[in-house]
Amino acid sequence: MMNDFEQRCAEADLKMTGQRRVILNVLDDAQDHPSVEEVLKRAKARDSSISMATVYRTLNLLDELGLVVRHEFKENFARYELNVTQHHHLIDVDTGAVIEFQSKEIEKIKRKIAKKLGYQLVECRLDLYGKKIEK
Repeated sequence: MMNDFEQRCAEADLKMTGQRRVILNVLDDAQDHPSVEEVLKRAKARDSSISMATVYRTLNLLDELGLVVRHEFKENFARYELNVTQHHHLIDVDTGAVIEFQSKEIEKIKRKIAKKLGYQLVECRLDLYGKKIEK
């Protein structure tokens, strides 16, 4: 997958520095949606010369280019992930856990609503917030 992102960076005339590559690799390896601080911690484990400013600049630039998605799940900080597929999130309001899911039914309903209102859907973000049901 990284070759695809490196190619997308090249197409956007973004020079692929070693530090940017490390940050992209951190996001590619992430099984969660890390905050800037978590990206920094993981990146520093790979390259101790990476600074917070570099992480912020790189994530902002990648966000502007549409290569990462910035999420704000009703927290006082943003979380990031590589922009690879259309998916949605269910956020556990008690633990903060973020569960990704895909739904053909939701995708169909979103397009149907947009069409009914006379629009072609270009972008949509759906985040669900819930509490775990006790059994």
